[in-house]
Amino acid sequence: MKNETTLTEVEVAGDAKKMTSGTVSQKIAIVTGAGSGIGRAVAERLAAEGAVVHLVDLNADSLAETSRRIGGVAGTHVLDVRDADGWDALLDEVMATHGRLDVLANCAGIQLTRGLLETSIEDFRQVMGVNAESVFLGTRAAVRAMLPAGQGSIINIASNFANIADGLNTAYCASKAAVAHFTKAAALDCAQRGTRIRVNSIHPGCIATPMLEREIEDVAARRGDPDTSAVRAEWDALAPLGIGTAEEIAWTALHLASDHSTYTTGAEFVVDGGHIIR
Repeated sequence: MKNETTLTEVEVAGDAKKMTSGTVSQKIAIVTGAGSGIGRAVAERLAAEGAVVHLVDLNADSLAETSRRIGGVAGTHVLDVRDADGWDALLDEVMATHGRLDVLANCAGIQLTRGLLETSIEDFRQVMGVNAESVFLGTRAAVRAMLPAGQGSIINIASNFANIADGLNTAYCASKAAVAHFTKAAALDCAQRGTRIRVNSIHPGCIATPMLEREIEDVAARRGDPDTSAVRAEWDALAPLGIGTAEEIAWTALHLASDHSTYTTGAEFVVDGGHIIR
């Protein structure tokens, strides 16, 4: 009996090792917003785990820096994620090069910390375009590319402001709620087509990114306070675990991109340091 138990433990350990290595190795991935913040962290994590990564951002210099940090990527693509034709051209290039797409991480986004009366229609349309319309365009293009293989993973970055509201983020809350519900509808559509194309959303809380830093500075400036420490402390106090890191979001993206999540679709992964439960 002792020998049988020992053998079983060895076998289990061996299986666990297999399951934790190479789960995205050689997967073809596209990451938007890859020039900074969560997008950069996701791209770096996927590449570190062996994925073949295409970087997408509007800022060419930021893309070049991410590519340098990774040490070589499949491609860098300057793209306005609101451009439908641009998405089609990107997917045509990826498919011509690799013959398939395995992962899309829609990480591009902007934030606008303004109340309802301070938000213009132009402001609202810009936030909805970058945060929500781009996710529709990217997901649609990716599903078309994934259909021949009948499988793939699409990861949409939403926000915990899709689940709870904030009076100073009216447009942002609306855009991220749209991403969350669109993700569920897209997941159902893909399943009803008989595919294993999975669509899930990640809902970060307050994450230390250049976007958050700009928002902290903007709020402090509108208060007429040259010192941002008070605003930073307010953001930090929103979650019991404080402000998180982009790398902590990237680990969840890795799980969703990997073969460890093949039965997960239409799900919301809240990674917010306890913000919405306090």
